[in-house]
Amino acid sequence: MNQTAAEPEVGIGATRTDRVRDAAYRIRANALTQGEVQGQGYIGQALGIADVLAALYADHLNLRPEDPEWEDRDRFLLSIGHYAIALYAALAEAGVIPVEELSTYATDDSRLPMSGMSTYTPGMEVSGGSLGHGLGVAVGIALGLRRKDNPAHVYNLLSDGELSEGSTWEAVQACAHHGLDNVIAIVDMNRQVADGPAQEVMGTEPADEKFRVNGWHVLRVDGNDVDAVLTALDELRSHRGSPKALICDTVMGKGIPMLESREKLHFMRVAEDEWQIARDQLKEGHEA
Repeated sequence: MNQTAAEPEVGIGATRTDRVRDAAYRIRANALTQGEVQGQGYIGQALGIADVLAALYADHLNLRPEDPEWEDRDRFLLSIGHYAIALYAALAEAGVIPVEELSTYATDDSRLPMSGMSTYTPGMEVSGGSLGHGLGVAVGIALGLRRKDNPAHVYNLLSDGELSEGSTWEAVQACAHHGLDNVIAIVDMNRQVADGPAQEVMGTEPADEKFRVNGWHVLRVDGNDVDAVLTALDELRSHRGSPKALICDTVMGKGIPMLESREKLHFMRVAEDEWQIARDQLKEGHEA
């Protein structure tokens, strides 16, 4: 975050890891703040992907929070627009939007709609909603940056459900064809889509092998292990010659046992008396 150097610092030290873990805790807490405004939402996804977003926005991305349109910034594309609740929390952690604004989530005239809209929110590079478009947009942006000799990277966060979209695999092949080593796709493998378990609805495993046979350099990690995520992002950033993918196995509702154990987590309704319980469990887990 706030970096101007071309590459992030290499190596995993206790200070770096702790800083990212603390950021992940705040991202989760701020996702709960937004969820309570509506009493419901895509909270499970936000809790599950928080460690990855913390690694990106608190450590890895080249950004200028005071200038979200800085030409040399790394681009982070949120294909899965309903994950906006998580990205808003990350943008607040990075200083792109005020933390106080999170309390306006999905309300009338808010800059923070339930599904991400680039026309409303600073730091939101693309509008989301219909799945399967983000990686194709990443191809176009990456080609443009290469023509300009701009060293910035393009990151695209996809869901495992999005891997069932044919347009995603067209973009996978296009990335490899053009040798776009400035693209890093991050796939949130939380194993659940709106209609049920992801593998039952449309099997996408082995996701890492499918990217690999299409010419990508691929790593797969526990997406809730901060050290593993940081190490993988460092390696992918330095790799040259082909596009890169990070497959992250995550737990929906991570950090709040009460929510982790629920059967349906895609769009979650939380009772009024459960929000404080959720905050208490999150805090206890972070301090343990």
